[in-house]
Amino acid sequence: MIAPITGKLRKRFITDLSTAMGLAIAGGYGFWYGLHLPSVRRREQFYLNLEQRRKAGEIV
Repeated sequence: MIAPITGKLRKRFITDLSTAMGLAIAGGYGFWYGLHLPSVRRREQFYLNLEQRRKAGEIV
């Protein structure tokens, strides 16, 4: 008779879970630092320039 395979499902689950968490964290960092923060910086720079031009009297 063949001995039962024990613990294989648990090992696979831990591997899948840790891989999914690692990819999710990496994706989150990629989104935050690659897309979100640069767009916030561009927007803030635009409004800073707009305010400076208003103070200088270029825009009414």
